[in-house]
Amino acid sequence: MPSPVAEIPAAAADIAAAHYAAKLAFETDCSDVHAAFASGKVDFVLLDARSPTLFAQSHLPGALNLPHGKMTAHRMSAWPTDTLFVVYCAGPHCNGADRAALRLSRLGLSVKLMIGGMTGWADEGFAFEEGVPTAA
Repeated sequence: MPSPVAEIPAAAADIAAAHYAAKLAFETDCSDVHAAFASGKVDFVLLDARSPTLFAQSHLPGALNLPHGKMTAHRMSAWPTDTLFVVYCAGPHCNGADRAALRLSRLGLSVKLMIGGMTGWADEGFAFEEGVPTAA
């Protein structure tokens, strides 16, 4: 009798590769975002989808505060249409970044969710900023 892990067979390698490639098209992680800022190669706009109050208390360096409810076609027209947006919120227990990603994609914009959010950033030991003016 197989273990609970092996009870359901793993996907064929080509199917697994397609799955993970698709997943990475939707997500990035804290380490990759941090590395981009550390290298100066920031080819995306980092958006914090939390409230302005929470943003002022603490946020990722380089992030702009734009709660998902304020992501309108008019507001997003401030950026070129080919801009890649990376969104985050409090962490895995929060769906604000998912809502932001949905809203941006419905506006026809490119978006990735930064998995882990603030919680993941803290887990990686990366520094936060506080008190920066918001973009909203």
